Amino acid sequence: MNLTPLDYFLWGIFPYITLAIVIGGTIWRYKTDQFGWTTRSSQMYESKLLRIASPMFHYGILVVLVGHIVGLVIPKSWTDAVGISEYFYHLNALWLGSVAAVATLVGLFAMIYRRRTSATVFRATTWNDKLMYVALASAIVLGSVATLFNALEIEGEHNYRETVSVWFRSIFYFNPNVEAMANATTSFHIHVIVALLLFCLWPFTRLVHAFTAPLHYIFRPYIVYRSRGKRNHQRGWSPVGTADSVNKDAKRVERQHHHS
Repeated sequence: MNLTPLDYFLWGIFPYITLAIVIGGTIWRYKTDQFGWTTRSSQMYESKLLRIASPMFHYGILVVLVGHIVGLVIPKSWTDAVGISEYFYHLNALWLGSVAAVATLVGLFAMIYRRRTSATVFRATTWNDKLMYVALASAIVLGSVATLFNALEIEGEHNYRETVSVWFRSIFYFNPNVEAMANATTSFHIHVIVALLLFCLWPFTRLVHAFTAPLHYIFRPYIVYRSRGKRNHQRGWSPVGTADSVNKDAKRVERQHHHS
């Protein structure tokens, strides 16, 4: 296959530009906007529809993510070695992926509908949010289209595990297999390009909260609730700077001064 300069840029250079933006942008965002490192939840404005749409989207996208990890990271030779046929693999990927994609898209479009129809939520929606929703919805829709086209062989017989997956793994070897990705179908080309653009936006949108895992909650001390009566602080953090601690310190100093 004759590779063009555009092929070398899209599949050999652009992925590293994306990685640089994701890593550098995330570090910059963390250092300059820790208080903005949130989902900017609008639940207080409207919760009835959000209670349905948000779990559908998040559980669906989690399954989609796992499917992408399995499809892109695990080589075809490994599944062949354990006796998983291509037919069985693609059949399960298609059905599970379809259910997850439907749940993700229904949840996502329900959240977009909620933002558009609820006046208070719409006022809290920024242009940054709108751009993020467009990029996210486009990536998911185009991925679903690429999977459907591949299953129905609309663009001809094609096994993405021998093209897209090989190219994806080669990026992390710092030896991108441009030819493998160039041999993928047009629908996968478009899906990957939009996905890379989405990742370029990621650190600068509310999606950055996905990088945060609240592991510190596992190791934090117990929360000590104070009452108005007499208390014995037997565990957790000692009170620092409270009125009680200040009074106790003052009394202790007074006693020491009296004894001296």
